[in-house]
Amino acid sequence: MTVSVDAARLLARQWLREPVARRWRHVQAVAAKAEQISGAVPASDRDVLMAAAWLHDVGYSPDLVDTGFHSLDGARWLRRQEVDERVAGLVAHHSCAWLEAEERGLGSVLGAEFEREEGPVADALCCADMTTGPDGQSFEVLDRLAEIRSRYGADHLVTRFISRAEPEIVAAVRRTEERLGVGPSQPM
Repeated sequence: MTVSVDAARLLARQWLREPVARRWRHVQAVAAKAEQISGAVPASDRDVLMAAAWLHDVGYSPDLVDTGFHSLDGARWLRRQEVDERVAGLVAHHSCAWLEAEERGLGSVLGAEFEREEGPVADALCCADMTTGPDGQSFEVLDRLAEIRSRYGADHLVTRFISRAEPEIVAAVRRTEERLGVGPSQPM
């Protein structure tokens, strides 16, 4: 089933607003950023980008936790809700989640269950997520990655993942900026 942007927003709100309010603030800001940068993707893909932006962190809802890995848990739940497979795949792999899955010993599971999309939509979703802080604040990508490292600490699994993923995350953001015709020092 194709999920509308409004339906995606309502689902995210239902599952995130109360149990994980800080995550809900982040998701709202990521969706706003995705809308702002939607010119980086073909017009026919903008609703897919927006739906994925609203739903990218739904797996953080305590009621949806299965494996403890939010990307996989959220994508599995979306599949059970019969949400469009493309949106579920974008959620499963958003912001280089396949590398975090490897750190968690779930790389082959994630890869077998969900196709990883590459291209403007995946790049724009990564850009929106990785330039938005935990409380919705806007960051330059390198500052956002530093914020994540400082929040989790040097020895944490998420910090190891971010260190591995940094080159691809930065490249996705820079490709999106190029598609928009802006540079890293210009606000998006």
